[in-house]
Amino acid sequence: MKLSSYLLAIRPWSLSASLIPTLLGTALAYKLTGLAGVGLITLLLTLFTVACVHGAGNVVNTYFDYIKGVDSRKSDDRILVDQLLSQDELVSLGAWLYTGGCLAFVLLAMISPAKMEHLALVYFGGLSSSFLYTGGIGLKYIALGDVLILIIFGPISVLFAFMAQTGYAEWNTMYYAIPLALNTEAILHSNNTRDLESDKRAGIVTLAILIGYTASHVLYAFLLFAPYISFVVLALRHSVWFLLPLVTLPKAFNIEKNFRNPATIQNVPKHTASLNLYLGILYIIACLLTDRLPYLRTA
Repeated sequence: MKLSSYLLAIRPWSLSASLIPTLLGTALAYKLTGLAGVGLITLLLTLFTVACVHGAGNVVNTYFDYIKGVDSRKSDDRILVDQLLSQDELVSLGAWLYTGGCLAFVLLAMISPAKMEHLALVYFGGLSSSFLYTGGIGLKYIALGDVLILIIFGPISVLFAFMAQTGYAEWNTMYYAIPLALNTEAILHSNNTRDLESDKRAGIVTLAILIGYTASHVLYAFLLFAPYISFVVLALRHSVWFLLPLVTLPKAFNIEKNFRNPATIQNVPKHTASLNLYLGILYIIACLLTDRLPYLRTA
């Protein structure tokens, strides 16, 4: 029972938001260097490192949301509200996850061709961001969480995985991260829109609160469907394989419909995360099947 509570606290359903960009970065490295330039152990360590830091960030989010009174009896996060774990147990879980991520990073840095200082800069930037989202200054509570999510769960994750495999930074990989970053931001924005009233009562400020329900609906639709527009453009200009993620478009329309209905918005964040997983996998497959990816160059 306790083990399931620890697992629930990590929010495994949300981990695709960081693991999919990590896999994308590895796929881009493979397209440039070939199979000989991509290491399986490096990939596994990168995935474990990213998952630990993301999971720790989720735990920190749960802790500070509860401390600041954001989580209540109506909240989706039940870990501390229902006392499934104590505050001390949750803090210990976060510490262990950050420790596990750091140990995995040390091993990764030892076998990666990337310079330690370059890899560490990206890694510790992501680690500190996962904490500062709700810990410390609490960027989430001052309407800056959306910006952080767009940067971390996209460009930074892709770049980190790419560097770990190739040993150098290719900044154009960030172009490929944009569709995933927008879709991931849709997860956060749907969550903040759903919790708009309770967040307002708790005294915090999110983007959804600043712009209101109507504009939030428009923004969510943009975040949800803009990636599909980018895939169509890539397909028309470079490869028909980029149409592959459009298989998930009917699911996206259904989720957007649920978002507009107060009676069905409750589960929209989890459904958006599920869409993120399937869209991301198909996007990665499309990149792997494309003969020559645009914008990328070898070191």
